[in-house]
Amino acid sequence: MIKRSLKQIAEMVSIQNDITPFADIVISGVTIDSRKIERGNLFVPFQGEHVDGHDYVIQSIHNGAAAALWQKDVPNPPKDLPILLVDDCLVALQELARSYRRELSVKVVGITGSNGKTTAKDMTSSLLALEYKVQKTEGNFNNHIGLPLTVLGLREDTEIAVLEMGMSGRGEIEFLTKLACPDAVVITNIGESHLLDLGSREGIAEAKLEILQGLKEGGLAVLHGDEPLLMERIHRFKGNIEVQTFGRSDTNNLYPTEIHQLDQGNSFKINASAETFELPVLGTHNILNALASMLIARHFSIPFEKMKEGLRRVKLTNMRMELVEGKHGEKVINDAYNASPTSMMAAIELVANLRGYDRKLLVLGDMLELGPQEEQYHYQIGEGLDPDKIDFVFTFGVLGSHIAQGARKTLGEQRVFAFMEKSELIKELEQHVNNHSLVLVKASRGMKLEEVVKALQS
Repeated sequence: MIKRSLKQIAEMVSIQNDITPFADIVISGVTIDSRKIERGNLFVPFQGEHVDGHDYVIQSIHNGAAAALWQKDVPNPPKDLPILLVDDCLVALQELARSYRRELSVKVVGITGSNGKTTAKDMTSSLLALEYKVQKTEGNFNNHIGLPLTVLGLREDTEIAVLEMGMSGRGEIEFLTKLACPDAVVITNIGESHLLDLGSREGIAEAKLEILQGLKEGGLAVLHGDEPLLMERIHRFKGNIEVQTFGRSDTNNLYPTEIHQLDQGNSFKINASAETFELPVLGTHNILNALASMLIARHFSIPFEKMKEGLRRVKLTNMRMELVEGKHGEKVINDAYNASPTSMMAAIELVANLRGYDRKLLVLGDMLELGPQEEQYHYQIGEGLDPDKIDFVFTFGVLGSHIAQGARKTLGEQRVFAFMEKSELIKELEQHVNNHSLVLVKASRGMKLEEVVKALQS
């Protein structure tokens, strides 16, 4: 993590006050949460709707923070304390991260996409860690605040940083990539997330391709080659970059030649190696994320034979195709972190094709930010279910009720349940599971369906 004296910080960020008396104080790491202060931290206060971090500056310094920023339009900065007066705390945080990135010799891999970017980040990190000192974005620190904090958390001896880049609108990915200056980037796919803000899949593709704006000269761009919206636009890109593609079709640089679904994951072969790779991650769609990661690893001179080890030990961030056991012995796939029509259909396909279960149940909630056609997208999910492979459907939420409407068309009234109260859903669900059941739990993050998983376990 960043370790600099306040004198050095003042050279990296525009400071409005005289810090001479505190110039030799050294900060170690940065935090925006006064409850998580560690000794030596620089505390960055933000003003929220209900809480102002400036109210906790003095307490944070008493709790061990070495110094704190203070936004100049906030009155009464404390005297005789190591306070750095700045025009805007968020901008100062971002400037500090940008300056620190320039001082590091670290290589950066930037990853974005509508679905799968966190999974690809985890896989890429696992492969690169075979030969390098690697750090990656933790949790959901992938936005205009989280990414600067991730950069400031990089150790000086880190060789490769794998940074996830999220967005909700145009210009956000461009900002993040220009801050991170990646040496290589990945776009996992183009889905339907953020249709509400961007209006069309074409708009989403253009927003994701902003990641190229920060890519270093001669850097590598790894793209989903089966996505025409990406391939049409990459051919119009004027920069000097290398492009490698992955996908299911044999027109890509890397594609699977064999796929075998296993109880706890998949095995597969690729066109560029005779090796058989095992991936302890559910869902054949995740093989595509693995292919993207493999292209990055090869770019950094890791041979395919060695990648077998890295893929075998991949551990995904929680609530992403996470297989757990319920109290009745049922198996539960916790994929409650996020959802879009593309990712939900992929998860349902996985459940439908898994063998060894007498009863398969879907617990599906609202998919958010889909724009004017959101009800239709939900209805189509339910309508597309195979009644011979799915036994029961439980939905949660206003939009989830449209999944139920579509499901009743194919499964009938008796096998579909729609709820607006989570407790009622859980009560009914527990009447239908046994030790030979498989349950998929999936919705957008805001629906908090992990509470259903915890109820099944507790």
